[in-house]
Amino acid sequence: MFKKVLVANRGEIAIRVIRALREMAIRSVAVYSEADRQALHVLMADEAVLIGPAPSTESYLAGSRILEATRETGSDGIHPGYGFLSENASFAKACEESGIKFIGPSWRAIEQMGSKTAARRLAMEAGAPIVPGTEHGIEDFKKARTAAAEIGYPVLLKAAAGGGGKGMRRVEREEQLEPAMRDARSEAERAFGSGEVYLEKLIERPRHIEVQVLGDEHGHLIHLGERECSIQRRHQKVVEESPSPLVLVKPELRENIGEAALRIARQAGYYNAGTLEFLADQQGNFYFLEMNARLQVEHPVTEWVTGIDLVHWQIRIASGERLPLQQGDIQWRGSAIECRVYAEDPDNNFFPSPGKIAQYVEPSGPGVRVDAGVYPGFVVPIEYDPLLAKLSVWGETRETAIHRMRRAVAEFRVLGIVTNLRLFLELMDDPRFVAGELHTGFLDDFMKRVRQPETDRTSLIASILAAAHSEGARASDLTSTTAPSPVWRTEGRRALLR
Repeated sequence: MFKKVLVANRGEIAIRVIRALREMAIRSVAVYSEADRQALHVLMADEAVLIGPAPSTESYLAGSRILEATRETGSDGIHPGYGFLSENASFAKACEESGIKFIGPSWRAIEQMGSKTAARRLAMEAGAPIVPGTEHGIEDFKKARTAAAEIGYPVLLKAAAGGGGKGMRRVEREEQLEPAMRDARSEAERAFGSGEVYLEKLIERPRHIEVQVLGDEHGHLIHLGERECSIQRRHQKVVEESPSPLVLVKPELRENIGEAALRIARQAGYYNAGTLEFLADQQGNFYFLEMNARLQVEHPVTEWVTGIDLVHWQIRIASGERLPLQQGDIQWRGSAIECRVYAEDPDNNFFPSPGKIAQYVEPSGPGVRVDAGVYPGFVVPIEYDPLLAKLSVWGETRETAIHRMRRAVAEFRVLGIVTNLRLFLELMDDPRFVAGELHTGFLDDFMKRVRQPETDRTSLIASILAAAHSEGARASDLTSTTAPSPVWRTEGRRALLR
């Protein structure tokens, strides 16, 4: 077992790993940039090392500096968390060559699965269904035009080297293809250092369903079921849950999609924790999308329903332990939902809202978990992803989990910056969400269908106040707990949650 592990990340995931290490009696080392001197993960770790200035390219993405910090502190392992260097095959290889254990899959598996086009070919070899598209990157526009015509519009242009919606363009017809291809390649180059893009058939209103796999370094692999991740903004997940509502009505989907995920993972020689992502249509047909060769942000919902600590097992597997669990040992109980709490403004196209947190109070109680990376007085930096915390809940049924999430969100207090907490209250009340009628465009539709523009709400409140005043009512009455206007109560709640 490891004696000391360096955590090559920041924020809530660094704290999640540090806590796991502490529970396993392993000393932890945090790394931090100049912007993160007062970050919670720095304060919590047994040791902390400054690795560079605020830009991530000079700190959290600087593999040589992280390796140097690992050697200086005598750490015998590196946990990369998610993001940053977690799926960087060159860094994982450098760890191996330095005699430092990378707590994750092999660099060969990362390299193989890191290219979406290579992963698609591997999935085909494994006999898994894939979305129709090109098997290699396309540089020539004429070839792209021919391929798009064969696939059939609408199509998606996608970056081969990364995800998160970067380098992705929807193309409805041929005349849009060339400018979309130019823009997608440019964005992919900036984001991932590779402008390679490929074409994929666009599946309308798909569900985004992923499968968690876990395997040891001795060839044993199992899956831990699926997560529904269809609530997204700009192709990035916001709400995740397990089981998928689709599995609740089509229970055979779990076995079918889980077996497909295992075939692909075995084909890649994969070990440690990883996630296979699929698109599913409303009838339950599914297609392989990509693999994330790392721990996922949304891993808590899987931990809730299976009772398996994924971070503990990542560390144990990396230390050489065999996974004792067989597929038949895995039982799924109840329903779990996670909401990603961001410093961002849903009313302003989810624009980031960095700044100082004046008040921060987490909800608690049975079936409630908060993975956070902030505290009262902490200044949320503009340089990094604005994720503050992950709020996850568990219930005996999906309905119970929704009620519990509604209660927990209402108790969450973050003042001083704008957050997306109020959005979650509205989502938990939405009949279509409650019914499980989900798809990857759900949040965009929800914002158009339900959310009233800020100016409209302000005008409506002004009208209510004017009407109340004309009837001789005092404006202060409208702010009481018995106020008749649900719009006013929403605004009041919003002020608290911001």
